[in-house]
Amino acid sequence: QVQLVESGGGLVQPGGSLRLSCAASGLTFSNYAMSWYRQAPGKERELVATITRAGAGGMTNYQDSVKGRFTISRDNAKNTVYLQMNSLKPEDTAVYYCNAKKSWGIKYDYWGQGTQVTVSS
Repeated sequence: QVQLVESGGGLVQPGGSLRLSCAASGLTFSNYAMSWYRQAPGKERELVATITRAGAGGMTNYQDSVKGRFTISRDNAKNTVYLQMNSLKPEDTAVYYCNAKKSWGIKYDYWGQGTQVTVSS
């Protein structure tokens, strides 16, 4: 019943931009911190960015390598979290995954299926 569906990935040139979207359903979206992770071939999955629920201040956090280039945001009315990616580099190439986590009360942790981002000339 719970679904996280990523979209917006694709092939872009170095220096280009993409906007990823993650549409959530089957959960009370406002109760969850939302994150983007990525996994490149041969590498471990890594946290890219997080935005907390409004009740936790709506704070954002970014991996150092994407600070100043990526922006995470959420639209609670649309149950959607976004990742705006600018100044893309080849090393940003990965499958990007959406994560929803509730870490209070009854705890839950959900994942999307991933969307491929390829940055190449």
